[in-house]
Amino acid sequence: MDLLELRGQLDEVDRKIVDLYEKRMDLCAQVAQYKIETGKQVYDRQREAEKLEKVASLVEGDFNKTGIKALFEQLMSMSRKLQYRMLTASGSVGKLPFIGVKSLGTQKARVVFQGAQGAYSQIAMNTYFGDEIASFHVDSFRDAFRSLDEGSADFALLPIENSTAGTVNEIYELLVEFEDYIVGEQIIKIEHCLLGVPGADISDIKSVYSHPQSLMQSSHFLSDRGWQQISMKNNAFAAKKVSEDADKSQAAIASEYAAKLYGLEVLKKGVNDNEDNSTRFIIVTNQKVFKEDAKKISICFELPHESGSLYHMLSHFIYNNLNLTKIESRPIRERAWEYRFFIDFEGNLSDESVKNALRGLREEALNMRILGNY
Repeated sequence: MDLLELRGQLDEVDRKIVDLYEKRMDLCAQVAQYKIETGKQVYDRQREAEKLEKVASLVEGDFNKTGIKALFEQLMSMSRKLQYRMLTASGSVGKLPFIGVKSLGTQKARVVFQGAQGAYSQIAMNTYFGDEIASFHVDSFRDAFRSLDEGSADFALLPIENSTAGTVNEIYELLVEFEDYIVGEQIIKIEHCLLGVPGADISDIKSVYSHPQSLMQSSHFLSDRGWQQISMKNNAFAAKKVSEDADKSQAAIASEYAAKLYGLEVLKKGVNDNEDNSTRFIIVTNQKVFKEDAKKISICFELPHESGSLYHMLSHFIYNNLNLTKIESRPIRERAWEYRFFIDFEGNLSDESVKNALRGLREEALNMRILGNY
């Protein structure tokens, strides 16, 4: 047979497959209706595993067995997604425990940030909240989360990602540990400055203080100078130390805002290597709320430790036409070589497509949590 004849026969087989697919989905719709009426769960992991083994036994050869399993995994995945959609449309899906609000009520709010006066977190806080708030700072990220849980703060502002240094892993761990939720974000440009005491000159400097990441981000500027580099837990703490010591041989790498706050002089602006360096901060509260015009959702989940599990989770976003903007994995401390995934995607909790995706994820993933809509 020539190629055209072979392609003609393939087209005929494909038409039959399409007809059978439509018949199968019609039966799946009837199954969904039964589950709506009886409250039966959509996903039956054991039933699907048994089905895959059964269809694999109907073909010969390892290649065909693997292929038929992959085909039926997709067929059953489509079936589940149809059922989730029908459940959502019928109102059988319970309401998400989040309340949409027109405003977060940030005026005169109590806001906590980590670090000291003059930290980039304070700059981000002032940018997002304005001046009509009561703010205070704490030493650690954990203390900020505790302030929310204890009720001494309404909101916490925390750094979660830097464009050059990457994610702040501790924040992800704390979001899982505490029952708090992201309701906003603020991105600010980072411009590190070399700060010294009044009257100091760059030629006087022998040691420089800053956060380890800030020292790393300014490595080109620092590399040829032979200065002692001393790590501090926060840029603002570094500026405060240099101010208090009043030693011309000491300098800090921090913001221009910190220089004004601690009475230091800017010896050189923009010492960071990357001019486009930015940090993304999140605004966290202990209330399950989201703004009605929110456009981004953050979730986390764990997966069965088996082949293809991440692929199947991501298919819920593809099927519902949801755009992922970030995916991050973190090891689960209590389980070696297993991971928790953190995902950001575009959408609002009131969208039908989002509800469909979250319903599927909740049934098929392990310990799925919505971290916020903002």
